[in-house]
Amino acid sequence: MKKTMTLLISLMLVFSLVAAACSKDKGGTAASTGNGGKKAAAEGEGNTGQSEAPVKISIFAQQNADTDLKTNSFTKEAEKMFNIQFDWQTIPYDGAAEKRQISLASGDYPDLYMLIPWVDRFSQTDLLRFSQQGVVLPLNDLIDKYAPNIKAALDQYPYYKAMNTAPDGYIYGLSQLVECYHCSYPNKMWLNTKWLDKLDLKMPTTTDEFKAVLKAFKTKDPNGNGKADEVPLSGSTEDYGVHIIPYFMNGFIYDDDRTYLMLDGDKVDIAANKPEWKEGLDFVKSLYDEGLIDPGAFTQNAEAYKKIGDNAETQILGAGVGMHPAIFVSTGDDTPYGADYNPVAPLQGPKASYATYNYPSDPGASFVLTNKASEEAQIAAIKLVDYMMTPEGNLRANFGEEGLDWRKPAEGEKAINDATAPFFTTIQMKKDEKPHNSSWGAMAQYYNPKEYRDSWVAADDIYSSAGYERRLQQATELYDGKQPENVFPHWAIWVDPATADEAAMMKTNIKDYIDQNALQFVTGAKDLNKDWDAYVKGLDNLNLKRYLEIMQAAYDGTKGDD
Repeated sequence: MKKTMTLLISLMLVFSLVAAACSKDKGGTAASTGNGGKKAAAEGEGNTGQSEAPVKISIFAQQNADTDLKTNSFTKEAEKMFNIQFDWQTIPYDGAAEKRQISLASGDYPDLYMLIPWVDRFSQTDLLRFSQQGVVLPLNDLIDKYAPNIKAALDQYPYYKAMNTAPDGYIYGLSQLVECYHCSYPNKMWLNTKWLDKLDLKMPTTTDEFKAVLKAFKTKDPNGNGKADEVPLSGSTEDYGVHIIPYFMNGFIYDDDRTYLMLDGDKVDIAANKPEWKEGLDFVKSLYDEGLIDPGAFTQNAEAYKKIGDNAETQILGAGVGMHPAIFVSTGDDTPYGADYNPVAPLQGPKASYATYNYPSDPGASFVLTNKASEEAQIAAIKLVDYMMTPEGNLRANFGEEGLDWRKPAEGEKAINDATAPFFTTIQMKKDEKPHNSSWGAMAQYYNPKEYRDSWVAADDIYSSAGYERRLQQATELYDGKQPENVFPHWAIWVDPATADEAAMMKTNIKDYIDQNALQFVTGAKDLNKDWDAYVKGLDNLNLKRYLEIMQAAYDGTKGDD
């Protein structure tokens, strides 16, 4: 990944922000060297050395019904290890973004925001805007002085550094380093291979072969109940990776299922006004017209989608889209249908055979210090997250207690990646066992590079609960490398604050327009032949040219020297 371009932001502002964030070393000891060359903060090093009183940190965080961060065992351990006294401001997942924004707008915001990125996080535009207002603090000096593991990660993973480093060179917040291999190819297709075998069909490799399989599922009674109740293919609208169109569109033109932006060399363009996009919609429409796609796939939520996969009376689902099969069917031990769905590699279409690709680490910050934080609080907070950037720290903070939530590998157990030495295995919860409230879970996933995730133990039986991660690893190998050679790097894009609001509005309007019209073309509400030109003109009328200009400038900013 290449570095971001330097943009000119007021020097007076930058110096004032640095002054607010820079912390002098008042005797805090540097972190000590740990296993494998990693460094871990020693117990009791969280304060500055001047006082034995705990450092008070007000912290804004999200929690679900199974977690109580105030009484959480990792909270207690972290407070002792880093001499911290947390003042928790917790909110539920629902409405998390709005509650964060309200806290900032009111001026009554905490010292520290520590968020779960898939619930809510600071966008890169947020970071630039609030840094200009002096609300969020640059972390550069804190990282240099007190966070050797964060510093090492930024140096080792150039794309991670690009994600976290603003165009002015400052780091105003940290994203989590999460290289979830199976998450990086979200738009997978899972086919009912039990039905495939019963009908003596082969795994499809082309768009036309897949259509033929769906027809057989619809017409040949593969569930054997004498009823035409089969749902050949379904999906959902709720989560990323469960949309019907992208998997098929990738047989015609690359569909990232996020921005619809693409690269032609170094030129930023959009896929959704190209002739190949029209051809892809026409193919999906043919599936819909022949009753091969569940109409609910374009309207239903995740719960409704899974009810189809888990249909109680008899199995009715032929194929489902999703990052992993548990999205639409219960998987693991003692489930009736979970082992029946296996991955279909990207299909060869008339023009292409792509897989939707996304860097698994999301841009934007989940760790953000504000100007309310004292110097002592800043140092203790950065040391805490630095501890989470070690394998051991991540294991304790993310997964919980040894012997309760995880254990060391037993002899003969293998890692997800057979070539990697196993590091730990999670302990499966017993039926009706209550959550342990012993970790921060996803809020603490700061060190999840691929080599670390590859070291997790997984059973050889990929259809068991203990082998699920191996199942996803093997499925993803079918998609790995099938993305275009150059993908628009939305994870490393920093938009100039002067145009950020304009770009954000255009992005929303353009994406909504593309999505709505795709649905109308597929379902027949609009005619692809009669209405296509008007659709393209409507896209232009949403200032597409200006939007591409802004994205081009932002993309050009990523092309520095390696």
